[in-house]
Amino acid sequence: LTRVSRARAPSPIRALQPYVNKPGMISLGGGMPNASTFPIASIELKMKIGDESKLVLNEDETQIALQYSPSRGIPSLVSHLKKLQHDIHDVDFSGGLRDLIVTNGSQDGLAKAFEMLLEPGRDTLLLENPTYSGSLAFLEPFGVNLKGVNTDGEGMIPSELRKVLDNWESKNEGRRKPRVIYTIPTGSNPTGGSLTFERKKEIYDICTEHDILILEDDPYFYIDFKGLEANGQEKEDNFHCRQREFSFLKIDENAKGSRVLRFDSFSKLLSSGIRIGFVTGPTELIDRIELHTQATMLHASGLSQAVVSKLLDDWKTEGFLAHVDEVAYFYMARREAMIAAIEKHLKSLVEYKVPTAGMFVWMKLMGVSDVQELAMRGAMDKNVLVVPGASFVPNETSQVGVNSVSADGDGGYVRLSFSSATLDEMDSACRRIRELLLE
Repeated sequence: LTRVSRARAPSPIRALQPYVNKPGMISLGGGMPNASTFPIASIELKMKIGDESKLVLNEDETQIALQYSPSRGIPSLVSHLKKLQHDIHDVDFSGGLRDLIVTNGSQDGLAKAFEMLLEPGRDTLLLENPTYSGSLAFLEPFGVNLKGVNTDGEGMIPSELRKVLDNWESKNEGRRKPRVIYTIPTGSNPTGGSLTFERKKEIYDICTEHDILILEDDPYFYIDFKGLEANGQEKEDNFHCRQREFSFLKIDENAKGSRVLRFDSFSKLLSSGIRIGFVTGPTELIDRIELHTQATMLHASGLSQAVVSKLLDDWKTEGFLAHVDEVAYFYMARREAMIAAIEKHLKSLVEYKVPTAGMFVWMKLMGVSDVQELAMRGAMDKNVLVVPGASFVPNETSQVGVNSVSADGDGGYVRLSFSSATLDEMDSACRRIRELLLE
């Protein structure tokens, strides 16, 4: 833990929150507003799926949603999420060694974890190269050293990680050996690459050997295309019961370890604006994240938590899995359309790997010396938005604004998203990129 994280102490008022609803308790302690003054009595939401039924929060449920709640999360939602983590990742919460906290999206949980584990100017974080630009936006000004580990179409390369760690002392004299690694194992943003079980197990074993904590950022875990039918073919019955990849968390659970802090999100599955994520891992670390939450935002939105909890009341785990596999099927069809457009217009001009999960294609533009200029000027002039690869490259010097991309490195790449453009728009965009490359 960092100095700041170790120094955090429980809020004396927040510590009373779990006892407020105890039967017979008379609360004269907290400064909770009287719920009778809230103008909203109940909430009714119309669903888009099934028979367009309604999701109703009655007056008692709405009062809970509108009031202050525990920093760990509204108890009903926490209960649902623990069951989900048990069903999917085999997590055993009964012994008190693992716990879970609801966050304001997974980005909030990540920021708190980075602050909890990394001392600016002293620590080095291992992470994929390239990696998620949103995490870099926090990490680079934060002032920690970043060490990118090379990747390919299947994510982080274990032999590259081992090489970095085995040679650390000889190549990084005076710098403390890394204690934390950050990875996006499924449908990685930006590359779309997914770690196989074999790679995860090898990376986990390397981290065990070198005593490294794994931050598993997995927002695309459920948008995994393995086992689904494509191109409008008939989907198999109960396809939501398909086998899912082992997570690092599940590997850690089976090893009876305490080496993984996992970050999940509903942003890609239910709503990005609802801002509900959750962190699962060793209780000591979840406790520290809770103290940070108490000192900053108190708790994630009660209304958002209540809506998700009510939805899971109705769906249960089986209904949730049926929904997320429909979401995965939707994005897989869009991936097929994007790949078809690339093959039609760009086949001889680019290199890429077909993603097996997520929302992105990582594409190398052959013979382009300045991708930044092409993406930010040329493509925009043709009304096409792509993200240049330099946006996702860790700045290993930890100096703000330094561009470490070489002319023949990841600067030759762009990230294409197939999440929101229509099928016709994908085709038109690839045609315009072709015109740009041939100019």
